[in-house]
Amino acid sequence: MEHKEMNGHQDARLTVLVPAYNESATVGATIQSLLVQTVRPGRIIVIDDCSTDNTSQVAAGMGATVMRPPRNSGSKAGAQNFALGSVQTEFTLAIDADTTLAPDAVQKMLAVADDPDVTAACGFVLPRYVKTLWERGRYIEYLFAFSFFKQVQDYYTKPIIASGCFSMYRTQVLKEMGGWSTRTVAEDMDLTWRLYQMGKTVRFVPDAVCYPVEPHSFAFMSKQLRRWSHGFVQNVRLHWRMLLGVPFLRSLVAVAVWDAVLASLAYLLLLPLLAVLVSPLFLLGYVIDVPAVIVPILPLAIRRGEFWKAMASLPSFLVLRAVNCVYTLEAFWSELLTDKKLMVFEKGH
Repeated sequence: MEHKEMNGHQDARLTVLVPAYNESATVGATIQSLLVQTVRPGRIIVIDDCSTDNTSQVAAGMGATVMRPPRNSGSKAGAQNFALGSVQTEFTLAIDADTTLAPDAVQKMLAVADDPDVTAACGFVLPRYVKTLWERGRYIEYLFAFSFFKQVQDYYTKPIIASGCFSMYRTQVLKEMGGWSTRTVAEDMDLTWRLYQMGKTVRFVPDAVCYPVEPHSFAFMSKQLRRWSHGFVQNVRLHWRMLLGVPFLRSLVAVAVWDAVLASLAYLLLLPLLAVLVSPLFLLGYVIDVPAVIVPILPLAIRRGEFWKAMASLPSFLVLRAVNCVYTLEAFWSELLTDKKLMVFEKGH
């Protein structure tokens, strides 16, 4: 990989943790995007979680510190915890090894994290590639979620999750909590909700943009959807008592559970039945809310010069939404009714 010259100044208060397992194809770009930040981190640590490829060599060649546990930790949380003890800086930034940053993302994040009341902050997420059906569906999903839902959540200082692909934390608090928990397959949501339980503040920074590599095929997307769905149910089951005591978060999660279960059942079963038994007009239910999706995403798409990309991606979003309904219902059935917990961390891209 061609190295670009480093720019900006270095902030010695910040250490970046990059958990990686067989990420030789992407980790170089991740490190490069950190090196050309307007504010560069003081240290970049790549945790090579016993990869079978040359992840370590690529990372070391880019100037990162490489740490390798004696055996595979089995999860991103485990890999990050392995390195957390060696972090001595005020802030810790966690970023996935397939994610790159906009040049000013770290600067924007630090500007918010400098507020002493803020314990964690997360950025705006957009897919790096928008080519396949699944990438296009995720592109619309992210545009909608981060330009609308996340903004509302941040108004109440209660983002439902500080996304694990790109978030910053106060190191002291992170260590006091024991780092990232491995008791669910959604360690980022678990950590976010534990922070709320402690009365801490989490912020969303819309100007701090990151670009992960999203699943490009159904095989990879299915792994991600299954992990996310099970992780959400696991965290609701784990934290429900805490949720009852946080009014906005309680309402937010209640709506999410309602949407996950009842809306999914209506989408997959009720609408087809009504279309067959009553009138085909009920099929309009699949697209009747499309304007509600388009309205919040178009201003951002236009500002980014991506109007036609957004419009062309809308059909893919409808497909992804239907598939997501299936995995969501499966997760609620498995986790709550049959007590079959998903604890194997599978990442695909």
